[in-house]
Amino acid sequence: MLIAISNPKALSPSQILYTPKLKTLIPASNQSKFKPPINKIIHCKFNRVIEIERGLHFDTGETFFRHESATGRDLGVLAASLYKQVKGNLRLLDAMCGCGIRSLRYLVEADADFVLANDANDKHRRVVLQNLSQVERGSGDKKRWAVTHFDANRILTHCYLQRDFFDFIDIDSFGSDSSYFFRSAFTSLKLDGLIYVTSTDGYSSGGHRPHHSLAAYGAYVRPMPYANEIGLRVLIGGAVREASVLGFHVTPLFSYYSYHGPVFRVLLRLNRGKLTENRDYGFICYCTQCGNSQAVSWDKLGQIICPCTENTDAASLLVSGPLWTGPLHSPTYIMEMLNLAQQWGWVGNGAGTDLEQLLKLMVDESDPRLPFGYIKLDEVASRAKVNSPPLRTIMSTIRKEGYVASRSHIASNAIKTNCPMAKCIQIAKELNCC
Repeated sequence: MLIAISNPKALSPSQILYTPKLKTLIPASNQSKFKPPINKIIHCKFNRVIEIERGLHFDTGETFFRHESATGRDLGVLAASLYKQVKGNLRLLDAMCGCGIRSLRYLVEADADFVLANDANDKHRRVVLQNLSQVERGSGDKKRWAVTHFDANRILTHCYLQRDFFDFIDIDSFGSDSSYFFRSAFTSLKLDGLIYVTSTDGYSSGGHRPHHSLAAYGAYVRPMPYANEIGLRVLIGGAVREASVLGFHVTPLFSYYSYHGPVFRVLLRLNRGKLTENRDYGFICYCTQCGNSQAVSWDKLGQIICPCTENTDAASLLVSGPLWTGPLHSPTYIMEMLNLAQQWGWVGNGAGTDLEQLLKLMVDESDPRLPFGYIKLDEVASRAKVNSPPLRTIMSTIRKEGYVASRSHIASNAIKTNCPMAKCIQIAKELNCC
């Protein structure tokens, strides 16, 4: 059934725009979170297309919208809902709302008390208002949502100057633009609040634009075989650096990579205090000769040696950083998200298989014995000069040898392990002989 929408009045030039009424409103208690998965499309009259995501109908108009980003939106909604359950209140700022589907889902599924949906392009007014009007706007202290059209930095700075702080800020930006909003976002976020940041700059994470990553995140990135994990670590590292300047520190709760785009999304928790000495903010070194990686602290720069060579200035050593070298996820937090997804019927009993696999992989990746990076089986096979071994087989053998091994949510044909590359090559050769 399509949602009928009455014609909106002329839009006011004020920053909080007029809200057109829907003939059918979604009550605050609506349980669309229990609806089946995502991304069905209904073609309507008048040349319009109505999308459906988790049971919510919405129009994308001329805005930029990706069906593939639904998983990232699922993760954000789960995190926002967990915050609401713990804190009892949720004020949320969607700094680049696009068509408003994230804002709508935060209102309906995470039961946000208030959402400020902002998008710099005022040509998106009609579609954002139309979508959010499915939830009663309210007024005064009970106002549920508002819409503005400002540059993200401007609205974040305005909120800070008005001392209008938020519990959760979502910045779904393009390229490496998130780095430009870190400081204004941190100052407008409550302590212990959450910020959900984005990068789509896969070219820089691959080491192809080191001066660009240096300008955006303060990290000089070289080409490495686990470039997409580097993209997450550079994004976290940039946030760590900017938070430290303001006297804050941030902790990653989960880090999510998706190949479309590509998209790097990280949820961070903000607290007051400087980085500890063991701050997980340093450099990563990869040896092209032996395939091993190592973390390098600031005081060891200029003294980097790989066990496979005695030369301190070997051309085989590639160094990237500074960036985040610590854990990408909090396993306890991921389990809370998984439990909530099960309560909502998003996973389990055949539903939401991809989301369930993703969350479980994140938990596996969080084993503290696992180092940063991952090893592609194609690289192991190339170095061993054999066919690539089955992933499950080599993982099982590595574990039997006393090492830790996990699949990576970032690369399907790769493993995270503390097993040295030389040992992986030996195992691959032995498996090939069998």
